[in-house]
Amino acid sequence: MNEIIIVKPEKCVGCNACVRNCPAPEANITKMLDDGRFVTTVDPSRCITCGECVRTCNHGARDYIDDTEACMSRISKNKMIILAAPAIKSVFPTQWKGILDWFRNKGCIIYDVSFGADICTWAHLRTIESGKAETNLITQPCAAIVKYIEIYQPRLLRNLSPIHSPIACAVTYIKKYMNRNNHIAVLSPCIAKKTEFTETGLVDYNVTFSKLKEYFERNDIKIPSNSIHDFEYPFDDQQGQVGAVYPRPGGLRDNLWLHNPDINITTSEGVHKVYPELDMYASMPEYKHPEVFDVLSCEFGCNVGPASGTSQTVFDVMATMREVEKEAKKRRKTGIFRGGEDRLFRKFDEELRISDFIRSYKPTTPSPIPTEKQLDAVYEMMGKHTEADRNYNCHACGYRSCRDMAIAICRGLNTPDNCIVHAKSVLLARHSELATQHEKLAEITNECLELSDKLKRDIKKITDNMNAIGESTTKTSQKAGQVNSLLNNIVTFCNSNESMDADSVKQMVNILEMTIRAFSVLDDNVNTTNTSTEIINSSISEITQLIDEINITLHKTEKK
Repeated sequence: MNEIIIVKPEKCVGCNACVRNCPAPEANITKMLDDGRFVTTVDPSRCITCGECVRTCNHGARDYIDDTEACMSRISKNKMIILAAPAIKSVFPTQWKGILDWFRNKGCIIYDVSFGADICTWAHLRTIESGKAETNLITQPCAAIVKYIEIYQPRLLRNLSPIHSPIACAVTYIKKYMNRNNHIAVLSPCIAKKTEFTETGLVDYNVTFSKLKEYFERNDIKIPSNSIHDFEYPFDDQQGQVGAVYPRPGGLRDNLWLHNPDINITTSEGVHKVYPELDMYASMPEYKHPEVFDVLSCEFGCNVGPASGTSQTVFDVMATMREVEKEAKKRRKTGIFRGGEDRLFRKFDEELRISDFIRSYKPTTPSPIPTEKQLDAVYEMMGKHTEADRNYNCHACGYRSCRDMAIAICRGLNTPDNCIVHAKSVLLARHSELATQHEKLAEITNECLELSDKLKRDIKKITDNMNAIGESTTKTSQKAGQVNSLLNNIVTFCNSNESMDADSVKQMVNILEMTIRAFSVLDDNVNTTNTSTEIINSSISEITQLIDEINITLHKTEKK
């Protein structure tokens, strides 16, 4: 399947907003990268292209692809048909006519989807009145709804209206009743319409309002303004009537009630409401269903669709729709009395065949739900060992419940690491382990500090003894010089006295005694030096031992 919703992984922050707001339970795949970041990508085969993730993502990680560029390349080569969705009036209230004129100036033929909406209303009404509908109907103008039913609720395909959408009705009318075979582009506010166009093969290009606006800005194309109070335009064929209000919530309902107010119709809009209600509808017996369940994926209708790119508020667009409705009703022709025969519908009865506006669908086999045994194994991986843990339901992962998250993990769509309870349990375990290691490290640090203090004391002792050795060496050197001088005096004295008398002997004795005293001091200095050397050697030995002990202590730290 062609990719429509695209992801920019470098911008994804793993906030799970896309998962949280996505109505398609299997569309998103969350993985943890090597750098620890969580990134969520899209499975095109399970995505319904509703665009809610594009609308929700605040980080620019989600975008979509449409056919704007391809359409613009084709315009200059062929005469193309441009179908304008009625939401163009609310999205571009002061420029919609200028936009259509721009395409017309490019040689395009301009048609109104509102006319196709009128055909769609007529076909529904006649199908209901004739009793040909085998079951109660779910409306299908919304392509995202169709895709959801095809993928996730195929049992509802029997309820899904067989009547084409307004766009497809308009295209069918153009091709079968006007015999035009030009390439067709639709100006729409809807991303999901591309899936409808692909499945039916009726439309060539989906040009969304948002991308069209970007194209005009990028190419510096200036669109002139028009009056916001005039909603008529010279289309190349008939302009639609009340079908123009289809883009608002309950638009199809209002059209049916305009012709038959007794039809039992229930409406639902918005991704957080309509899809759970479709699931509920699937579980209910047929007799509880309304005759028509009119549904839209977007909460405020197509006027504020994810590809509208509008800056208009919901109040703005609803006010515009109200004015469009008033103008359309003025152009609507009926019989003499109010509520009389609708002349446009009488024309449809005479000229159109409902069988030409019937659509078929392509069901998809739903993924099997994992067994309880498989889920139990996943719960254990998530660190959810108790019933309370398994019903924590914090929604941080993006899913509605822990069970939904476990199912996603079972299907390979997510990872236990993305579960906040699992992450917290891992963090608490690591915190406890780190606290224990911190205590042991503190003990080892104290040991190292004590050893360090002892090492400082021994180093001081070595320094003092080294200084003592230095002083002793200096004194020894000085005394050695004195001894040498005395001995020289003895030799000189003996050489100058050939005969030794008592006085000479006495004088020599004095010199020898001075020499002996000098030797004694010299010996003391040597002994002091020897003692200091022994102390130094002992201290060095102790320091070596201390260093070994510090190394052992540090090795303990590494192991812990």
